[in-house]
Amino acid sequence: MRQRDAYRVYLILQGAFSLCFATIVTTNLVYQAQTARLNPLQLVLVGTVLEATSFVCQVPTGVLADRYSRRAAVIAGYALTGAGFVLEGAIPRFETILLAQVIWGAGITLTDGAQEAWIAGEVGEERLGHVFLRSTQVAEVAGLAGVAISVALASVRLNLPLVVGGVAIVALAGYLALAMPETGFHPAPRAGRTTWGSLGITFREAARAVRRRPVLLTILVIAAFYGLSSEGFDRLWTPHLLHDITLPALGPLRPVVWFGIISAVSSLLALVSTEVVRRRLDLRHHRAVAWTLCGMTALSVAGMVAFGLAPDLVVALGAYWVYALARGAARPVKSAWLTQQIDPEVRATVLSMSGQVDALGQIAGGPAIGAIGNASLRAAIVVAGLALAPALPLYARAAGQGRDLAPDETAVVDGEAEAVGRSPGP
Repeated sequence: MRQRDAYRVYLILQGAFSLCFATIVTTNLVYQAQTARLNPLQLVLVGTVLEATSFVCQVPTGVLADRYSRRAAVIAGYALTGAGFVLEGAIPRFETILLAQVIWGAGITLTDGAQEAWIAGEVGEERLGHVFLRSTQVAEVAGLAGVAISVALASVRLNLPLVVGGVAIVALAGYLALAMPETGFHPAPRAGRTTWGSLGITFREAARAVRRRPVLLTILVIAAFYGLSSEGFDRLWTPHLLHDITLPALGPLRPVVWFGIISAVSSLLALVSTEVVRRRLDLRHHRAVAWTLCGMTALSVAGMVAFGLAPDLVVALGAYWVYALARGAARPVKSAWLTQQIDPEVRATVLSMSGQVDALGQIAGGPAIGAIGNASLRAAIVVAGLALAPALPLYARAAGQGRDLAPDETAVVDGEAEAVGRSPGP
């Protein structure tokens, strides 16, 4: 019963946040480019401030979650996240948008690692593959609704998706405060959590866990290359379509509708690819997971480079959707793969380390790619794609490291027998 309650709350959390987040981000960059009038470098600097906040906060928030309460970290994190988006939508100025990134960046960093560690503690490590893949599917479906809401609100006024979505995320935090259980986590005794030194002990234990398992170090390096690549691409693909590719008119509808269509198709592709992975990939088998992620990353690189070089809208959309399909399928697999390799007592801290390394990559790569974007958006996107390529040999290296889960580790979730990360039938 405890496991089913936590599983249900986690699905609601992932679905509701995806709905709110899609409402915000579908048109957020259009808002920043057209209402706040940010140039390519400013667009990337907004992301750099966000990632710098994440970099500074990742390990401290992860340690706090491991020492005090993962539930409390998640609730506070979503409350801050919603408040940051409300501020960004309320005042369309560069300086205010930067401040909003600090607020919601600190909030989302509180949830990063803490919610994965929380659900792992509630349902058990062996169930994570199924839980992550199913929650991703719920999130994709909810995200489709968020896309429609975003387009409808943005057609009235471009800032409305941020304000409405932000308020809804704050409401989600209120729901979690009432419904979220925490029975699988035991905080440190009060005497052991009265000083910052005790937090340092948890961090050192997490660092030792990384050193003991070479695959964890390899995964952290891979995360750095993802960060190096993603910041520039995620911030510049929208202005690339607005300025370098002609978006045909859709009758009386505003151009922002195009971004709703693109996001909706991306969500559908991610939903389908995630279901294929859920049915075909056994997350107990480490080498199979590593090589699958290598293939998905290769598709991502090819999609980004082709998107940057695309001569017309048809090629650009095809390339972008290849990238979206690969990225959407890879995300839950990476989460389950990493989480399964970490000792439970330092899980949130190591997951936060991964987020911190990703943030460091984005801080290092974002401004440089943004500066290139001021001269040529096409060149910036191609460089962003190529920056991910070094992850490919690292996945090959990771395939020879790590461990499989025991072959008899199975899960019962919602009354259905499930092998980890695998459907019981076709």
